[in-house]
Amino acid sequence: MASEITSQQVEDKVLRAQIDRSLRHPVMFFFTSGAAWLAVSLILGVIASAKSHSPGFLGDCSLLSYGRVFQAHMATFIYGWGAQAAFGTIIWLMARLSRQESKKAGVILTIGHVWNAVIGLGTLGILLGGGTGKAWMYFPTWVWPVLLVCYFGIGIWSVIAFRVRRGGHVYISQWYLMAALFWFPWVFLSGNIFINTFADAGNGVMAAGINAWFRSAMLFLFFTPVAIASAYYIAPKVTGRPVYSYKLALLGFWSLAVIGPWVGMQKVMGAPIPSFLQFAGAGAAILFIIPALCVALNILKTTAGKSSAVAHSPSLRFTIAGMIGLLSTAVVGGLLALPDALRFTQFAFGGTYGYEILALYGFFSMTMFGAIYFIVPRVTNREWISGGLIRQHFWLSLYGVVFIGLFCCILGAFMHGYALETLDVPAESAQDRLFAYTVGVTTGWVFVALANVFFCLHLLLMWLRLGRRSSHPTLLEHHEPTLPAA
Repeated sequence: MASEITSQQVEDKVLRAQIDRSLRHPVMFFFTSGAAWLAVSLILGVIASAKSHSPGFLGDCSLLSYGRVFQAHMATFIYGWGAQAAFGTIIWLMARLSRQESKKAGVILTIGHVWNAVIGLGTLGILLGGGTGKAWMYFPTWVWPVLLVCYFGIGIWSVIAFRVRRGGHVYISQWYLMAALFWFPWVFLSGNIFINTFADAGNGVMAAGINAWFRSAMLFLFFTPVAIASAYYIAPKVTGRPVYSYKLALLGFWSLAVIGPWVGMQKVMGAPIPSFLQFAGAGAAILFIIPALCVALNILKTTAGKSSAVAHSPSLRFTIAGMIGLLSTAVVGGLLALPDALRFTQFAFGGTYGYEILALYGFFSMTMFGAIYFIVPRVTNREWISGGLIRQHFWLSLYGVVFIGLFCCILGAFMHGYALETLDVPAESAQDRLFAYTVGVTTGWVFVALANVFFCLHLLLMWLRLGRRSSHPTLLEHHEPTLPAA
């Protein structure tokens, strides 16, 4: 019996190594190019934020006007960094969980190059004045069909890997990955068709509502499930425990599937569109706390009592921070969806922006950093070079996103909105109240930019395979326990 177990373990180890080797180039390409776009986005974010309190900063350059820089900042953050981090995580996780080598890594890599070229041209188009100005759809209108085709070329191989998976068991991570793979084209195609194709022939106010739905749907139906799938894989792997409750995991999945598609329309509360859509969106935003609690509780209970693993594993540390970010996103989103809160934040500076940064960086990106710190040593067969660089990345990211999302953008939005709603407060006074918060946002982005200097440098060194060769990629002297599956 012992020999059979040993033989099975050896076979699993060989299979995992073959899977990692087959995906080395596309996964590392998505992660490194995504990190490069993150650096570009952060630089643009610092410039845009600086212009919000110092309009004369780089004022002689039309390419760097506030409207263009802000659009380019968000577009590169979402589609340059966010989408590519998600793609790299999806294809690796699905192959590992399905126990299937990738047969089309070259095709995926080629499509990844096309994706990056289109993002580059689209960003240049925005800076040259060709952006649409529509939130999360900032690129020139020719970009989105090409991105959609690229997505199908990338995602279809993960669907095939799931279809031909070995064994009949479906892991909870695969539930979320498959949902994200099918939800993305529905959301992306529907939103862009109604906004960029039919908007001119339809109702402009309804187009604004659809755009609000598109932003929330992309967040809750693509970025959120990918991050949750990563957390459900990493937490058991690092701690050596099974997921705390599979029933709770399924409750979180189905509640997200039911609630997620309804969120968004509350952002246009009071507009001349059907009231039930506005209040359904507000109710769904509040109810998002259900899947968030299910996931966060499950992950935190899985890792409970494993303080040594948290201390030694950067993957687990970033993942737990991401789960706390998920809870913060749910709570803040629910508060901002209340009609009494929307009265102050709907037209104030920074409320929606702060919430989106909290969700995209405080939750999604932190979880993706955890995934990258877990995956990269396995596909490169190299150890991370410096624990100090990772700690700097973690703490500067944490401080920066809390400063930007919670204290500056959201609190500042309430203060600005209150001043706008108060009739005896002059408009100049409302702007003066906002000044300190905009300076705070710039400071926060500087912290985040410094954090990602360490991240990009470290990832580049791993791409060059300069880390110490290791058969058990764990970073430090702590040896992580592993589950036998996947």
